[in-house]
Amino acid sequence: MSDRIGGAWLLVFATLLVLGGCAVGPEYKRPQAAVPSQWTVSPARGTSTQSVPTDDWWSSFQDPELNFLVLRAVERNLDLKLALERVTEARAARGIAKSDYFPSVDANVSATQIRGGFNEGVVRAVPTSPDSNSRPNLISPFTTDVFQGSLEASWEIDVFGGIRRGVQASTADVVAAEENRRDVQVMLLGDVGQAYAQLRSFQRRLEIANDNIMAQQDTLNLTTARTKAGLATELDTSRAAAQLESTRAVVPTLLSGIDISIHRLSVLLGEEPGALREELEKSEAIPSAGPDVQIGLPSDLLERRPDIRRAEAQLEAATARIGEAKADLFPKFVLTGTAGRQATQLHELTLGAGNFYGVGPGVSLPLFTAGRIRSNIAVQTSRQRGALISYQSTILQALEEVENALVNYSQEQERRDRLNQAVEQSQLAVDLAKEQYRGGLADFLSVLDAQGQLYASQDLLVQSQLGVTSNLIELYRALGGGWNVDSAGLVTKERR
Repeated sequence: MSDRIGGAWLLVFATLLVLGGCAVGPEYKRPQAAVPSQWTVSPARGTSTQSVPTDDWWSSFQDPELNFLVLRAVERNLDLKLALERVTEARAARGIAKSDYFPSVDANVSATQIRGGFNEGVVRAVPTSPDSNSRPNLISPFTTDVFQGSLEASWEIDVFGGIRRGVQASTADVVAAEENRRDVQVMLLGDVGQAYAQLRSFQRRLEIANDNIMAQQDTLNLTTARTKAGLATELDTSRAAAQLESTRAVVPTLLSGIDISIHRLSVLLGEEPGALREELEKSEAIPSAGPDVQIGLPSDLLERRPDIRRAEAQLEAATARIGEAKADLFPKFVLTGTAGRQATQLHELTLGAGNFYGVGPGVSLPLFTAGRIRSNIAVQTSRQRGALISYQSTILQALEEVENALVNYSQEQERRDRLNQAVEQSQLAVDLAKEQYRGGLADFLSVLDAQGQLYASQDLLVQSQLGVTSNLIELYRALGGGWNVDSAGLVTKERR
């Protein structure tokens, strides 16, 4: 009879294992994203819609110092290390979820001292003297030891897929954490490029200011000499001195900008603020990339932008958690077993009459939970809808960032070219004004105006050159560039 019952239970559990291929809840499918086939803005100057061949965008600037800073930032930045720890945490959490696939086994060892009596049903018989025919005396209470060692195992059969949905959710969490790390890296490398370009801009503006200070000092010296000779007035000397001091007043601001940029770069590289001062104190040109920046198509953003990939992974995790919540509505089937040995002496824990074992199935079904399960399903469903909205919003924001970067990059190049011409004409005006002033054909105010306009045009030109570089870096960042670079400086080919 027991063999028939055992065979029946085996048949039942075999059927449950077959049914375990099903899982409740929705299956995840990537939602359709409304992405235009082309960029809506006019083709930006110096860009191409060809696919991006490499991801190390900083190499296009051909600046060895920038390349070195980027690689060190990938290796040392603390925010990036923190994001990596989040990946490690998510992987460990997935290991916890996957452990539910397998049986759990616990070992128990106990040593118990029992003091019993008639009420507890534990007594011992003590015989009377050998020559007596009376019954043995029952002595109570008394004390005895019980030693026991056992193994207990339980295994939940994942019939309705609750465990599988949990593993799917935790796996998607790992992907989301990895994409978050990549997004942090994209932001980091963009920040390094921006701070480096700003540093070179401040250094170049300081050089221009010093050159103009020298030129204006020469003008002041000339005016002073002409005033003493009666060829100029004190008003001319005062104007020249005022212009010189105005230019000198710019220098402290530029020096502060240089120091702040070095501090920012040092911290981005995980070092104390002044660590890079000696390395970066020498002035260099503002990095500029070559023409024809390849930007690809809008649809490429779905694979290239790590924040979009992260939002999609979060949507996948939220979808799986709906099924995990729905599985609580259904019965849970558990196979349990126990085996062990028991004896009153420690050395008697051997094979024999003290052995015991038990095995059997168990079923639990939620009958009344006061709406907890269905409320949890509603919570997970709402979170899934929120994740979908976030995914759609992230795509729109990515498109906006790229479109804005394209406009800014294109228009700033036009502005830079106009300022180049302005500098050339301002330099010519200064030369002509000085020549006419010496010849008595123009007043001193014309010289001061020309010098002031030249300095302003030169300073604006450097700022525009910085704007072109900054807008290009922002374009690379908006396109998702820089996420698949490892700490050794190699570009990986990983794609999900």
